[in-house]
Amino acid sequence: MSIKIKLSVIIFGSVLLILALNLTLNLQAARNNLRNESVQNMKMTASQIAVSVEQSSYSSNYVQHQIAQNLRLAATLASKELDPDIKNVKDAQLVALAHKLGVSNISLLVKTEDDVVVAKSSDPDELNLSTKGMGYWYVAFLELFAGQEVSVGQGQSFEHFWSGPFEYSTSNPKYIEKWGYYYDPSRNYIIDPYIRSTAVSDYVKIMNPDEIVRQSKGVNPGILEITGINPKTFGVSTMQSDGSDSVYLKLKNQAIKYGTYKYGNVEEDRSAIMEALSSGEPITLDTQALGKRLLKTFIPIKQPGAEDYVISVVMDYSVISSVIREQLLNNVTTSVVLLIVFFMGSYILAGIVTRPIQDILAKVNDVARGKFEPPLNVASRDELGQLAHRINAMTSHLLQHTNRLGQTLEENRAVKERLESVINGTSDAIHTMDMEGRIISTNRAFEELYGWSANDVWRKMPYLVPATAQKQEEARLRELKNGAILPPLETIRLKRDGSLVEVSVSSSVIRDEEGNPQSFVHVSRDMTERNRIEELLRRSEKLTTVGQLAAGVAHEIRNPLTTLRGFLQLQQEKKLLVPLHIDLMLSELERINLIVSEFLILAKPQAVHFQLRDVRLILGDVISLLDSQAHLFGIEFEARFSEQPATVHCEENQLKQVFINIVKNAIEAMPDGGTITLEQHMTDDIVVIVISDEGEGVPEDMLPKLGEPFFTNKETGTGLGLMVSQRIIQSHKGSMEIHSEYGCGAEVTIKLPAAGEQAPGQSMNEERSED
Repeated sequence: MSIKIKLSVIIFGSVLLILALNLTLNLQAARNNLRNESVQNMKMTASQIAVSVEQSSYSSNYVQHQIAQNLRLAATLASKELDPDIKNVKDAQLVALAHKLGVSNISLLVKTEDDVVVAKSSDPDELNLSTKGMGYWYVAFLELFAGQEVSVGQGQSFEHFWSGPFEYSTSNPKYIEKWGYYYDPSRNYIIDPYIRSTAVSDYVKIMNPDEIVRQSKGVNPGILEITGINPKTFGVSTMQSDGSDSVYLKLKNQAIKYGTYKYGNVEEDRSAIMEALSSGEPITLDTQALGKRLLKTFIPIKQPGAEDYVISVVMDYSVISSVIREQLLNNVTTSVVLLIVFFMGSYILAGIVTRPIQDILAKVNDVARGKFEPPLNVASRDELGQLAHRINAMTSHLLQHTNRLGQTLEENRAVKERLESVINGTSDAIHTMDMEGRIISTNRAFEELYGWSANDVWRKMPYLVPATAQKQEEARLRELKNGAILPPLETIRLKRDGSLVEVSVSSSVIRDEEGNPQSFVHVSRDMTERNRIEELLRRSEKLTTVGQLAAGVAHEIRNPLTTLRGFLQLQQEKKLLVPLHIDLMLSELERINLIVSEFLILAKPQAVHFQLRDVRLILGDVISLLDSQAHLFGIEFEARFSEQPATVHCEENQLKQVFINIVKNAIEAMPDGGTITLEQHMTDDIVVIVISDEGEGVPEDMLPKLGEPFFTNKETGTGLGLMVSQRIIQSHKGSMEIHSEYGCGAEVTIKLPAAGEQAPGQSMNEERSED
């Protein structure tokens, strides 16, 4: 998917999201507004009905008061015509009296032990009716019998008279009646005149709020039901789901005061009614009934001087839904039009915005193919213009680097070919080994030396190191891993045919950029021929040395022998022994003996005359003797002698010869100058002399060979100096040790027994040695 389409989709999606959020918020706000408006409308309707009911109640109370006055007058007139004792009153008399007074019927109520019943009546259906279950009516009768003013229930109270409100007839519930109760202490019964007629029923029905409810529903088509609810009897166990009740039938206690109760849920509604009454605020429920979604509001009605009740207004939620659907349709239509416009605009805008990006992408593709020219044309200064500038700069740098890399690659290729030619052409066997010991590359000389070809080492891992050298090789590889630089090692290796070959192996480690070892490179050189030649040279050098020694001895002895020969010839001719000649001859013979003794020191140095000498003084003489030569090389001496005497039994000249040999070696080891330290101290009756330098030192593999005849690392050396020095120290019952770390100088430690272990002047027998 191109950036143009992505950008268009992003803009379109953003607008779509904004429109969707806006549409959702608008619908939610519209729903809440419509719901609040509907609740307010229902509350207003309930208030209007409550006002109308209250006004009707005023009119009804006035009518009831007038009828009560008439009933009181009728009861008063009846009291004058009836005997005070009920036993003397007949039902027929009551029928005639009711007709005369213009009332429907007259009943006489008497008090029993636990009830008030109808004893006489012009209506046979009223006879023996009990009033005990009539609630406050029964209490009113008791108060009348007690001569008190009636203080309970609704109705009109006068002196000796009380009239109850309009109510359904107990004996004939299809009628609504108006009763009046008169009692004076002179008689033993209550006179009950009442009016029962269709006119009263019609009046009550006219004054009933049902007509107001019907008119309110006509004005508000969305209102399905308006119900006046008596909270005291609503929801009792005897109440049916439609609001009817077989027990509470009277106007004063029936659960539904007016209206209908079709869309009800008794348990849910009762909780809402109690909450509305306790809070004094309308309670609205969003519920369902009879397959419809409803909005039901319960409005508490406060009546001064009367009991509170609740008006339930039920509205069809489809009214709100239809408005919301209409608004949703309008919003969706508008949104679709806007989306189309935005999509077209975003596509065009994306094309304008992405045109430079397409140019940049085309340039990047050209660069990826290796085409660096021509540069991008930059016409803007925004971020895309800056990006184009940077791409041009990057392309220019890439072009330069590519050219350089091409040159470097060609040079590397040439170098690689030369290296491969050199590696394959060298006589040294080279092979590379990974960290697991597998050989990964070889050269031609490797195959010639060990007999393994490149293909063979890939198929089978060759064993080059014999078991006797395995531990030494493992130790060398560990040191190489740890960063050590090791000198070439002369050792033995195995050929493919199992034979051994003497080689000199140089090993190094190849590391990655992080310094981790990756492989080892081993360079093997066949040392068999060289060792053979060196052995021949060593023997030849020994023979040459012997010849030189012989020539020297002959040259030194020739002169005294010539003198001896002359004196002997002279004495032979004269046949006379001259004492002076004899002394001269003996002197020459002694000289010959000394010369022979000096040369024999090569075989076994001899200490002829041991004397007590202070080693500090001998070392001082050596420093004085060699100080001028040391200054020529920029070398200084540093003497660290103990303060106490360091006396030993020695032949002074021989010790000087030892110290001179060691110091001269130190001078020759420091061509660039430095410091030679001569230190002397005492340890357990042992005189210790330590001579150290700052030269390159002696390689580790050469240390064991020091002191061997004719072994030297000097171009003009003979390899006899250290051997002679060791023989001299051994003849003095001492020891000489050489310590060196390659690159850090060398240190020679000489230990001699302190004076007292050998008597002064003691001489040693001359020893001769022959090669």
